[in-house]
Amino acid sequence: MVSCPPLLIDLNAKMSRVAYFISPHGFGHAARAAAIMSAMRDIDTAIHFDIVTQVPAWFFEDSLRGGFDYYEVCTDLGLAQHSALNADIDASLRRLGTFLPFDAVALSGLARRLDACQLVMCDIAPMGIAVAQQLGVPSILVENFTWDWLYQSYVAAYPGFGYHIDYLASLFAAADYHVQIEPVCDPRPCDLIARPISRRPTLSPVRTREQLNINMSADTPIVLLTMGGIPESYPFVQQLTERFPEIAFVIPSGSTEGQHLANVQLLPPRSAFFHPNLVCACDVVVGKAGYSTVAEVYAAGVPFGYVLCDSFRESEVLAAFIRQHMHGVEVPVSAFQNGGWLELIPEMLRLPKVQRQAPDGAEQVARFVWQRLHGNISVTA
Repeated sequence: MVSCPPLLIDLNAKMSRVAYFISPHGFGHAARAAAIMSAMRDIDTAIHFDIVTQVPAWFFEDSLRGGFDYYEVCTDLGLAQHSALNADIDASLRRLGTFLPFDAVALSGLARRLDACQLVMCDIAPMGIAVAQQLGVPSILVENFTWDWLYQSYVAAYPGFGYHIDYLASLFAAADYHVQIEPVCDPRPCDLIARPISRRPTLSPVRTREQLNINMSADTPIVLLTMGGIPESYPFVQQLTERFPEIAFVIPSGSTEGQHLANVQLLPPRSAFFHPNLVCACDVVVGKAGYSTVAEVYAAGVPFGYVLCDSFRESEVLAAFIRQHMHGVEVPVSAFQNGGWLELIPEMLRLPKVQRQAPDGAEQVARFVWQRLHGNISVTA
């Protein structure tokens, strides 16, 4: 890791400007980045963010307090996916061949657009590190895995990943500061290891339940089905209405326009319901074990019926974390897809919630960044 002194900013200045490069691979990296940005604003309301990603701007409008500038740029490719649970490794490798190495002219143009930024943060989007080098400002890498680590699991079958791994590893190593977030996939020397990070709920569970468009009483169990924001079709929806009329089911991104079927509410990708509010209001979460879902369910202490994506190396680390720190039941992919998981619903509903005491890791990262921006000045917020 390159050693870099703190970037000293005039404490009387009206605003510090931070560029945040975010992987568009699902919504998990954006959710984590949004939580960190919110925690940074809790310390200093004057911080302005320039968000660089292909995650839709509305996601940050819903997740952040305060304004930001948004740049729709493909910051990395991650993995091409057929669905939330199925990656296309052949397509991923083909796309990487046209995307890497980064185009020097494009990097220079992006640097010119961000020339007012005093710091660049990256949630596993290495393009940000390259842009920070052009700007001559520090960069902070935030990750629980990096793409070079993840691609290593495919090298035996797809040797072409080797070249991209070497290139990406050199970029990630060039970050001036390195923050790892639990659960960490590839532990290594870094500047900070932070607790799991999730966005904070904005409503009480009672208020969220009142707003749901489902005919239910105050003690009706709620099961939340989520695939991390990726739209999916669920062939078992009719079974939910027929077999479990006494349970309310809420499915984010379950319908393009939103749909209400008896005890099942299918929400559009962008709905009136903030996802962390839904997690806190439900009794069980069932869905893909991606980082943001794991972190939100962990923070809420809700039992988790988790589905693992076998082709994704991060899954085994997330599964180990769930088994050690959460109450959950593993749902095989085939059982989730064919509706066999419905037999597990009574068992899941019997699991108790977990009460969390430790603060969210976003506060740790925000303090770390503040100290780098302001010369290690003590933060008490």
